[in-house]
Amino acid sequence: MSVLFSPFALGSLTLRNRILIAPMCQYACVDGDAGDWHLMHLGQLALSGAGLLILEATAVEEAGRITLGDLCLCSDANEAALGRVLQALRRHSPMPIGIQLGHAGRKGASHVPWQGGQCLAPAEGAWQTVAPSALPHAPGEPPPVALDAEGLARVKAAFVRAAQRADALGLDLIELHAAHGYLLHQFLSPIANRREDAYGGTLANRMRFPLEVFEAVRAAVPQRIPVGVRISATDWVDDGWDVAQSIAFAQALEALGCSFVHVSSGGVSPQQRIPVGPGYQVPLAEQLKAAVAMPTIAVGLVTEPSQAEAIVAQAQADLVALARAMLFEPHWPWRAAAELGAQVEVPPPYWRSEPREFKGLFGDARIGQR
Repeated sequence: MSVLFSPFALGSLTLRNRILIAPMCQYACVDGDAGDWHLMHLGQLALSGAGLLILEATAVEEAGRITLGDLCLCSDANEAALGRVLQALRRHSPMPIGIQLGHAGRKGASHVPWQGGQCLAPAEGAWQTVAPSALPHAPGEPPPVALDAEGLARVKAAFVRAAQRADALGLDLIELHAAHGYLLHQFLSPIANRREDAYGGTLANRMRFPLEVFEAVRAAVPQRIPVGVRISATDWVDDGWDVAQSIAFAQALEALGCSFVHVSSGGVSPQQRIPVGPGYQVPLAEQLKAAVAMPTIAVGLVTEPSQAEAIVAQAQADLVALARAMLFEPHWPWRAAAELGAQVEVPPPYWRSEPREFKGLFGDARIGQR
């Protein structure tokens, strides 16, 4: 029996299998509003047979966007636009849907990746970015403004309000983005955080603001909603954030009621040297899993069903998240179920596509032929 296709509980949320669709930025919004692109993009992913779909990194305030095209959840209009998309998804798919809430910090005010990703000029709509310290992400970039006490309170309140909007929309799960060099990761990493107050210096101080944000969000939404965190387990830079610090952070999160840790890496510095290869981040997830009791999610160049099966069967992680592989092959879980001898949930209009050699792949589907 396939472990990958066995049910799994994230708190009170039960997933049909252990395949997650990781958050993937689309940079396709106008004024932060989800639109027709999201109907098409998320629609096909919601029919994929995965256990959970997590929406892309969603800015909690306008100054927290990466690009002008980012999805936002900081206004009534943003909430209404996303609500229309979610309503359509739910009409045709029972898949649980979560959201990743984040703030870009000093990596904001950028062009979309396919236009180079460099910083926007003021004439192009750039805004003032914020960060733990007034250090740019890369030499030559505009420096951010270091957040003062008022700014810290504003950002924390923005995370809380976005989480409340997510609850109002009926989303099933919240993931806080503390990875990839964005604001919460910037506080954690000594590369980006050079503060000399209670939010900088020691590990305990650098963890303070991300933990405060988590605690505030956890308290603001019902316990039935799992709230977890995505982390970069290492900066891949000497004297940066590393696995030992990630373990301390994960243990502190667990003590506050964190529901899961989603393990990625890198993003805080252009100096990073990442040994990219199949499953290159799985050993990081494995180390985190050994240190905490809460569920651990592995991600990073997991592309083959046998690879994903081995990760969960060998207890390197509890769940596996796919990103680029799902963009390339939106029905990846169908292929995985076929290769692993499992079953996958498929909508009735697609039942007749079940290959003869995989009879039973779609469960007890009964196809009427005329």
